[in-house]
Amino acid sequence: MPTSTQVQLVSRPTGWPTPENFRTVQVELPDLGEGEVRVQNEFVSVDPYMRGRMNDAKSYVPPYALGETMTGGAVGRVVATTSEDLPEGTLVVHNLGWRDVAQGPAAEFRAVPEVPGAPNSVHLGILGMTGLTAYAGLVDVAHLQEGDTVFVSGAAGAVGTAVGQIARLLGAGRVVGSAGSAEKVELLTSKYGYDAAVNYKDAPIREQLPTVVPDGVDVFFDNVGGDHLAAAIDTFNPHGRAALCGAISAYNSTERPAGPENMFQLVAKKLTLRGFIVGDHAHLAGEFRERMTGWFAEGKVVFDETVVDGIENSVEAFLSMMRGANTGKMVVRL
Repeated sequence: MPTSTQVQLVSRPTGWPTPENFRTVQVELPDLGEGEVRVQNEFVSVDPYMRGRMNDAKSYVPPYALGETMTGGAVGRVVATTSEDLPEGTLVVHNLGWRDVAQGPAAEFRAVPEVPGAPNSVHLGILGMTGLTAYAGLVDVAHLQEGDTVFVSGAAGAVGTAVGQIARLLGAGRVVGSAGSAEKVELLTSKYGYDAAVNYKDAPIREQLPTVVPDGVDVFFDNVGGDHLAAAIDTFNPHGRAALCGAISAYNSTERPAGPENMFQLVAKKLTLRGFIVGDHAHLAGEFRERMTGWFAEGKVVFDETVVDGIENSVEAFLSMMRGANTGKMVVRL
């Protein structure tokens, strides 16, 4: 019988996850049922939101079950099928990651085109959920206006690198970001269209941010939370808008993080802070794909990936991503 190498969660992390929270198993796959496909995954995505699913806590998505294979974004090719809609050889994206071979009803898989000159992992990144997250946050949540000054926290990550470029293409007047090293700061300004960027490890972000946004911030796209959110509130112009995408600074904290102490400025400046989940903005998917495909084909959008080889190394890839070792999208190549 065909087999699939899969990664399972076996205990819930306290603080930072460790390899002991996971196990890798071999699973025998049954014969295909009617209307099913078997897919050889080529790339598997590891993302910050997965850390929240490792906790047994009520959230917008159920937690991972102990002793069961985790899920996440993946792209691969159909190698066996009983579905007329997805013949062998079709490239597909789906949510059965954390395994090298995926199998299930054809409805759980979506065909995607080959992109000349780009790895198929691009469908997990700038052309996929990552890019849609950036686009939805700017367009549907923060209501970006032409000429706005945009501040992006965690700007060198997968979403952050997309946000900066999309904001520029949508007419932002100035785009600034934060990152965790001098190399990432240089990359943001030389490759990703950022007007300025700061290394938040050099000095408190609340001290550095005003120096690069002397005229204030109109839109804040937040991937970090904590002191970055407080810094944005400090520098917001009246009627500023924040799209709160993540708060990675607190994901592995064992203590309740302190909230910004400057929240009254939400009243004084008439600010809007709105959290969002990309799944709630699926109505933008068609519009996003059309615009992003055009930008990508015209060379107006670029991307970086940090690639780790082997499903057996997917846990280390996830942990490295959580430590900020990636530039752009972190993917596991199978």
